[in-house]
Amino acid sequence: MKRDLGLVRELLLRLEAWPIEMYGAETITPDDPKLAVEGYDYEQIAYHLSLLQERNLIEAPDSQPMIGIVFTRLAWEGHDFLDAVRDPEIWRKTKQSADAVGSFTFELVKDLAKGFIKTQIEKHTGVKL
Repeated sequence: MKRDLGLVRELLLRLEAWPIEMYGAETITPDDPKLAVEGYDYEQIAYHLSLLQERNLIEAPDSQPMIGIVFTRLAWEGHDFLDAVRDPEIWRKTKQSADAVGSFTFELVKDLAKGFIKTQIEKHTGVKL
């Protein structure tokens, strides 16, 4: 199965909005309607939940993504990635640039998005980063 960073972004957005109290946990299954992303099936969502866990973007101890994850929160790295690609226009530019090259890594996509954010900050503030 191919990794899809668009699905990674969408799942992180949904998980960030998940109503969990501090130090709480909830078992989430790949077929939960709150995780549904149009165009993706159960197996794709389960696979990408395992990638989120593997990359330490989410904290989900004692989980089996095909059955369900015990989700506690986004990890620091998950927040950083999401903050870099949250804005739809930044994400569009990032994805378009990465697709034009044809090959990219997770870190490269994150760095590319951060570069677009830096450009916006410089444009709005005049501060060179």
